[in-house]
Amino acid sequence: MKEETFVAQIRQLGGRVFIVGGWVRDLLRRMKPKDKDYVVCGLTAEQLTGAFPAMRSVGRSFPVYLLPIDGSVCEIALARRERKIGVGYRGFAVEATAGITIEEDLSRRDTRMNSMAWELPERVLIDPFHGQQDIRRRRIQAISAHFMDDPVRALRAARQAAEFSFQITDDTFQLMAACREELRQEPAERIFGELDRVLCRAAQPSVFFRSLQTAKLLSVLFPELYALIGKIQPAVFHPEGDAFEHTMHIVDLVAARTTHPETRFAALVHDLGKGTTPAAMLPHHYDHEQRGLVELRKWNQRSPLPKRWRQLAEFIIREHMRAPRLTKSSKIVQLLLAIDRLPFASEDILMILQADHGSLPEYLLQYSYYLDALKAVSGMDAPAGLRGEAVGVWLFSRQLQAYLRAAEKNKSGLFSR
Repeated sequence: MKEETFVAQIRQLGGRVFIVGGWVRDLLRRMKPKDKDYVVCGLTAEQLTGAFPAMRSVGRSFPVYLLPIDGSVCEIALARRERKIGVGYRGFAVEATAGITIEEDLSRRDTRMNSMAWELPERVLIDPFHGQQDIRRRRIQAISAHFMDDPVRALRAARQAAEFSFQITDDTFQLMAACREELRQEPAERIFGELDRVLCRAAQPSVFFRSLQTAKLLSVLFPELYALIGKIQPAVFHPEGDAFEHTMHIVDLVAARTTHPETRFAALVHDLGKGTTPAAMLPHHYDHEQRGLVELRKWNQRSPLPKRWRQLAEFIIREHMRAPRLTKSSKIVQLLLAIDRLPFASEDILMILQADHGSLPEYLLQYSYYLDALKAVSGMDAPAGLRGEAVGVWLFSRQLQAYLRAAEKNKSGLFSR
């Protein structure tokens, strides 16, 4: 169905149609708008569904439907009022009648910039809470105390601050802080959803975590990161400050080079073990790699992580201190082969190590050159009499020889970079 047809039928029934939410906000931000969500005023649920038999109901406690429009499945909702009667994002009493205005519907939303509507077909902006002004001023401001009705709005504000490079107002920070206790009871997947969006989209993910800390929510939502605050480090290696400041610095460096969420997450958690360093050991963090793996498992138990995120994070936590310091050729060969076996681009692994240490050793700088030398050796060439583990031993010894030859060639200048 074409949008014009949908709107015309609603108008013929005596209703009004609005595009709402992020599409309007992004249009005014001069960004390419994404999915359209529609709100219909002036009709009952029976009138709406009777006019569009193809509509599919998806709302559990209020009238929300899906309908294909202009080739995309779009969400259609009746204008509604909400009253908080319980805990969490489902603890509402909802009223959706034909008499509810678009202004009343917008008033239940979270921030002013997300509470605008675009009426069709006239394309008139409805902005009762001055969201357009907030966009111009690059700020995030809650409409009212109803912001707290859904506690995950606190994460959404922090995420949009990171994604849009906007500033959260002081009164909004206070409302975010008031969501603390309810956030403890929120489903883990809702918390993860905001983290995922940050690591997929934000140019500076650190803004998200810093905003949560300002709102006194970091310790509730991401306790492993909160534990890094105040864990001092040797200034000669980490002049940026404690383990939390270092982590924020590294995740932003990596985010500037890739949008891969698993790579950004691995950068975020590479020093997770420093949060459990005994006070008597500071400023040193001996064996924080092993403690980091323990903390990552705790995180995963609290909020299950995607397999790719977990797999890359485990490798980086385990190897990020050892990799740049290896000097023994056999250990170097083992690490080169281990990187090659991972289902990730070697560039992503190396960028985290380089961000953390500021540089890379020669064997990692020339990773592709050395890996090619190792791969030129094949187990198919093993002597006919070898079987089982003996083939692996033979292969590794030949790969080690290949690495040494390549290193000597490189050292003598025969390899042209």
